[in-house]
Amino acid sequence: MRLEGKIALISGGASGIGRAEAVLFAREGAAVVIADLQVGQAGDLVDEITAAGGRAAFVQLDVRDTEAWEASVEFTESTFGPVTILGNNAGTNFRVGWDEQTPEMWQTVLDVNLTGTYLGIRAVVPSMRKAGGGSIINIASSAALKQGGGGPAYATSKTAIVGLSRNAALAHAGDNIRVSALCPGHVDTPFIRGSQSHSKNTWSTDIANPDNYAHRMEQQPLAIGRLQSGEDIAYGALYLASDESSTVTGATIAIDGGSTLL
Repeated sequence: MRLEGKIALISGGASGIGRAEAVLFAREGAAVVIADLQVGQAGDLVDEITAAGGRAAFVQLDVRDTEAWEASVEFTESTFGPVTILGNNAGTNFRVGWDEQTPEMWQTVLDVNLTGTYLGIRAVVPSMRKAGGGSIINIASSAALKQGGGGPAYATSKTAIVGLSRNAALAHAGDNIRVSALCPGHVDTPFIRGSQSHSKNTWSTDIANPDNYAHRMEQQPLAIGRLQSGEDIAYGALYLASDESSTVTGATIAIDGGSTLL
C-alpha cells in the first residue's frame, strides 16, 4: 500500500508501460484513471482492476488535445479527487531512418510524445496544487541517453522530454510538485516484437520487423535472458510516485538493462 490515498491519472494507460503502471499503482492502493484512445482495452483493464479490489475508471484522451487533457483532469477530480500522480506514458514512433522519415511523420511523433507530455504537465498542475503537491513521471527513453540513439523524431522527442522534465521540476518545486523522467531501454511489447496496427484508436505506427526482438536482445548486456517488461518500468514509476522519493525531482533514471552502457 505504498500509494494509499493517492490518485493517479495515467495517459496511455490501456497498454504497454502505462497498463503495467495502472495495475501496479492500483495494487499499491492508488485510485487510477486510465486515459487513452483505446476504449475496449481500457474498459477491460478497468474491469480487471476493480475485480481485484482496486479503484479504477476510464476517460478517453487524445494527448495532443488541450481541452481533452483538461476534461480528463476534471473527470479525475469528480470521480476520485485532485490528481496527485501523473503518469505521462502515451507515445508513438515510426521505425524509419532519416531517408524514410517524412515531415508528416516527424510532426506526428513530436505532437504525441513531446507536446502531449507538456500538455499533461500543464493540465495537472492546478489539481496538484489543490492536493498540496504531487509527482509527475514522464516517460523518455534510453534513446535520449545514447549518442545518436533511435530514429530522428523519436530521439529528438524523448531527449526533449528529459529537458522538459528538469525545467518543470524547477518551475513547480515551490508547489511541492516533483517531476522526473524514466528512460526505458528495450521493453518487450507488441511494438518491439514488430506487430503492426492501423486502428484509428491507437498510435502504433510501427513497420513490422520480426527480427527486431532478437536484435534488441543483442543490445542489452544485462544477462537476465529477456528484454525488460512493462512491470520493470512500472516499479521505477512506483518509487517516483510514492513518498519514498519525496526529495527526488528533476531526476533522469535509466531502466534499460545496461543498454546505454554500450
